[in-house]
Amino acid sequence: MQTNLSPEFRNTPDGEEAEAILRKCVHCGFCTATCPTYQVLGDELDGPRGRIYLIKQMLEGEPPTQKTQLHLDRCLTCRNCESTCPSGVQYGHLVDIGRRVMERKVPRGAGSRAVRWALKEGLPSPLFAPAMKLGQAVRGVLPGKLRDKVPAPQDAGRWPTREHARKVLLLAGCVQPAMAPNINSATARVLDAAGIQAVIAPAAGCCGAVRFHLNDQEGGLAQMRANIDAWWPYVENGQVEAIVMNASGCGVTVKEYGHLLRLDTAYADKAARIGALTRDLSELLPQLAQALQGRVRPPEELLGYHPPCTLQHGQQLKDGVETGLTQLGFKVRRAPDEAHLCCGSAGTYSVLHPDIAQNLRDRKLTHLGRLEPAAILSANIGCITHLQSGTGTPVRHWVEALDEALVADR
Repeated sequence: MQTNLSPEFRNTPDGEEAEAILRKCVHCGFCTATCPTYQVLGDELDGPRGRIYLIKQMLEGEPPTQKTQLHLDRCLTCRNCESTCPSGVQYGHLVDIGRRVMERKVPRGAGSRAVRWALKEGLPSPLFAPAMKLGQAVRGVLPGKLRDKVPAPQDAGRWPTREHARKVLLLAGCVQPAMAPNINSATARVLDAAGIQAVIAPAAGCCGAVRFHLNDQEGGLAQMRANIDAWWPYVENGQVEAIVMNASGCGVTVKEYGHLLRLDTAYADKAARIGALTRDLSELLPQLAQALQGRVRPPEELLGYHPPCTLQHGQQLKDGVETGLTQLGFKVRRAPDEAHLCCGSAGTYSVLHPDIAQNLRDRKLTHLGRLEPAAILSANIGCITHLQSGTGTPVRHWVEALDEALVADR
């Protein structure tokens, strides 16, 4: 795709990156066929190809409008289009640039600004945990849509206390400890059983994705720098062999710290090192499966599996969870149809675009329901909470199922 950038963007970092990405685009439309919002809305401008044209027009000097804003906002950033693009177009990076430009040029209404402010300030806040506890206490009387966002209280169980020579950093996350605390402790217990110690750096917080994808990109970058500062002493001294993410949305973000902070001379090298050390928990599954052979009693029932888009498209990790759990004797299957599509959670998307999100959720649950699973497994707190709001079938993180199946060395 040929471009003619306006003087505003010519020879700027955003312009140069966007131009390099746009050159790869060949207009083929393969991405449209796998875009969730296009599947729901049927509008070319609500697919990757249409959004690419909107971004190109902005960079070439055409003033964006609220209609441009709406179409870019509706993108789930699932990056399914990147999995199907034969030319390797890095759409995720391009839409970040487009949203950054749009946010400067198209003012939002007071209502939109208020909701976005509440999300980006509230979700990573220390006040989120007590607010969630209060919501859980009155969950039974909450309106249906609000109740869907408040999971039932969960016991975290014990945190292992054994010391191991092998250590990994574990990101606790911003909302996960309050919404589903057992995910982190189950992760620590499974790693402990395999001879690996999970360490949490107290000063590490939100990975930065919430602010970044709500177009407070500077605020997101500040959180990324804070995490690098919190982790760096462990990394610099060689105390840990990896930084482990059990929320795939955080994983795809932290793996891209190097790209996102590449222009920051004080943090570029450190960010690249952090990104290179980051592993999704599923990437450890082969060695976990080997260490835990003979020490797992998996359930007899079939378990459904929803691979989050941040795992299969953002991180390009396609089947590691199913392979690893199958090696340990679990019966795991993904939905027979549309397993590649986003469930509609997408961070704050289910709050900002509830109708589209619910459509995608129900579509996903219909396909998973055909398996008649005893439970549905996933790998991201957002997907788990969103799917659970639409079904009575238990929805859990896969590491919780593995933790529950451990029968030795507890």
